[in-house]
Amino acid sequence: MRPWTIVAAMQPSGLPTNPDFSSQVDAALAAGDVANAVRLSRQAVAAGERDPFLHNLMAWQMVEDGDPRGAELSLVQALAHSPGDPHLLTTLGLALRRQHRLSEALEVFDTAIAVAPGYAVAWLERGFALHQGSSLNMAANSYHRAIALDPGRSQALAGVAAIAAAQGEYASARVFAGRALAIDPGDAVARCAVARCDIAEGAAAGAVAQLRELLAEPALNAENHSAAASLLGDGLARIGETAAAVVAYADAKSKLAAQFPYLVALEGHRQLADRLDQHIVAAGPGPWPVVAAGETRRHAFLLGYQRSGTTLVETILAGIEGVAALEELPTLAASQAAFLKDADGLQRLDSADAATLEPFRRAYWQRVADFGVGANAKLFLDMDPLKTLDLPLIARLFPAAPIIVMRRDPRDVVLSCFSQNFAASPVALAFTSLKDCARHYDAVMRLQASCLARLPNPVLEIRYEELVNDFDAVTRQLCDFLGLPWSEALRDFSTAARGLDVNTASVGQVRKGLFDGGGQWRQFEAEMAPILPILAPWTEKFDYKS
Repeated sequence: MRPWTIVAAMQPSGLPTNPDFSSQVDAALAAGDVANAVRLSRQAVAAGERDPFLHNLMAWQMVEDGDPRGAELSLVQALAHSPGDPHLLTTLGLALRRQHRLSEALEVFDTAIAVAPGYAVAWLERGFALHQGSSLNMAANSYHRAIALDPGRSQALAGVAAIAAAQGEYASARVFAGRALAIDPGDAVARCAVARCDIAEGAAAGAVAQLRELLAEPALNAENHSAAASLLGDGLARIGETAAAVVAYADAKSKLAAQFPYLVALEGHRQLADRLDQHIVAAGPGPWPVVAAGETRRHAFLLGYQRSGTTLVETILAGIEGVAALEELPTLAASQAAFLKDADGLQRLDSADAATLEPFRRAYWQRVADFGVGANAKLFLDMDPLKTLDLPLIARLFPAAPIIVMRRDPRDVVLSCFSQNFAASPVALAFTSLKDCARHYDAVMRLQASCLARLPNPVLEIRYEELVNDFDAVTRQLCDFLGLPWSEALRDFSTAARGLDVNTASVGQVRKGLFDGGGQWRQFEAEMAPILPILAPWTEKFDYKS
């Protein structure tokens, strides 16, 4: 747990308050009795005290007790009396982060930092939010700022270690984990980073033992339990204990879902795919009507499914001069909100004319610019494996944009999605079991097939296995399709990847070079037997039956 992340940095505001409350809270904190300090703070706030220090302490405990929404409301009230207080703002950002409202959380952290740029905890919490959203390099930068301001901030050191381990930088990960553990020997994030390094470097059995010890600790919070259980699954798989690995992965997924009831309450990602497909099928055959977009900028969409090789292709293409790429960012958010939320929206999309669609094209390019891609790029690559669900939007808004669809053995894809410890999101909650993964894959592929039959766009399908085993031929095909120059320099994509801001779960593998992960599912064939019939139509359709 991180009980002192915010509390240790809290300082009394100096504003007038009841001296009895103030002295008692101070004494409780000095004695390390946080529970009593929180109890006293609640009494003070109930009695009408407005000291932001007391409000902050109470709100922090609400977050830790699993009520981030209640903490948010309390903090908003406190900020009305103490606007711009960096401690209140930082705890508000924490409350928003725990609700997976990451964009809002980052705005609040940035406000706190603007007020108090030397406040290490704000930088730390900003790092946590970026890390949770898989913006790994940006998260590492925030952690480093926190370390520069407070070298003893063990959580920031552990965060750097976790990112380095995920990116395959094992030596660096061990250094930062060691520094964190020297300060706090129980730091779960640092211990998980060491375990990840051990598993990758051939010491899986020892890592399994260490992770089991960590998971047995009653104080381990749900976030760290999820990460440790996922790593335990990796370690068990490495030593051949596949049945136990599946149990560990399922444990990790259930803990992830328990952390984000807000996401669980949303329309399920699989249900959304089913709803979109039903609408498209009901509309009947025939292409979507094409409305001339008048596009002057060149862009392409790279999609498929999670763990299908999209990060590899993005990294290869981003190494070509003049190509700019964004990965898994909501560039079509405005269009999604307008057209994909209900059946009426889909009908409006089908009948939309040029005047209706044009504002959404502009909104798309504004989002692209907001994410840092300038208008002078030779080609903009919009990479998101699950923009399959946006194909109806792409067809209407950008009917001439090339689309690259990645293919990989469905059995390997589903296993990889189940075993990967994704950041929390609606789609991550669709991967809570092997059966859920298979059903989600089936739903998305049905939608994809319906869309591909109607798309006016040029489409190129790429098989991951062929890319790995015949790199030059497939990358030439890619470049020809996109009108880009091919060169032998593309073979060195793994070196180039180290200079790119790649943040997906595949970044560590991409930085190592080509990897033929075909057939990994066979190690888990017994555990996957019940779901193979769900995947059978797609293994046959995509010619992976053998």
